Amino acid sequence: MSRHVAIVTDSTAYLPPEAMERHAITAVPLTVVIGDRALEEGTEISARSLAEALQKRRSVTTSRPAPEVFAETYRAAAEAGAQGIVSLHLSAEVSGTYDAAVLAARDAPVPVRVVDTRMMGMALGFCALAAAEVAEAGGSVDEAAAAAEKRASNTSAFFYVDTLDYLRRGGRIGAAQALFGSALAVKPLLELDGGRIELREKVRTASKAIARLEEIAVERAGAGPVDVAVHHLCAPERAAALAERLLARLPDLGELQVTEVGAVIGAHTGPGLLAVVVSPR
Repeated sequence: MSRHVAIVTDSTAYLPPEAMERHAITAVPLTVVIGDRALEEGTEISARSLAEALQKRRSVTTSRPAPEVFAETYRAAAEAGAQGIVSLHLSAEVSGTYDAAVLAARDAPVPVRVVDTRMMGMALGFCALAAAEVAEAGGSVDEAAAAAEKRASNTSAFFYVDTLDYLRRGGRIGAAQALFGSALAVKPLLELDGGRIELREKVRTASKAIARLEEIAVERAGAGPVDVAVHHLCAPERAAALAERLLARLPDLGELQVTEVGAVIGAHTGPGLLAVVVSPR
């Protein structure tokens, strides 16, 4: 983080480690609590361990980073030479992470611009990359934040889950929506809308839901330059097959990331998650 504008995000961006290193992006970890054990996402718990805990119906919750963790991150950036910081985080509609960052920013040694991207996963990751590219080119804090906000406004995230039960348990989707999605064995397709997880469509079978997910992604991508990420939890073959089909169908595809989500998002979606992030350049 030696450049004059440092970029900070959180662990739910699920950026590849090499991209974070190349662009000097720092991710503050959220926490997953399994039973009475609090574990940092990305270092102390894997997605696979999380999936096993969910399948055994163990108590699983998530929590935001403490403001003190953000404060230390901001101090470290300033000590490394940053004259300003852009701190980009997952939707405040589903997590208190943004609020914790705002609290820490008040007493930071350099100006900190905290942005609620209303995104998560690589939808957040693409915002962090956009900000980093501006910072690398010598842009200001405001210019880097504006690039992230513009990227967020153009980015969409759609996803399939085997069941809405995990989202309902975590309070990330309403009980009425969960009941509706479970009726008649309907398979739910969801989307991020205004930072909230909303039920988009109901489809009769998993195969039809995944086919529809592909069509929605292609429609949203259009014919222009676009970056895409495919996320999954315990469904690598399904994710790879979807990515291969998108690669064949999108004429001006830039980056294509295929990654397993971490424990925080996985705790609320459950095994079988398949998601597509579409981010026009």
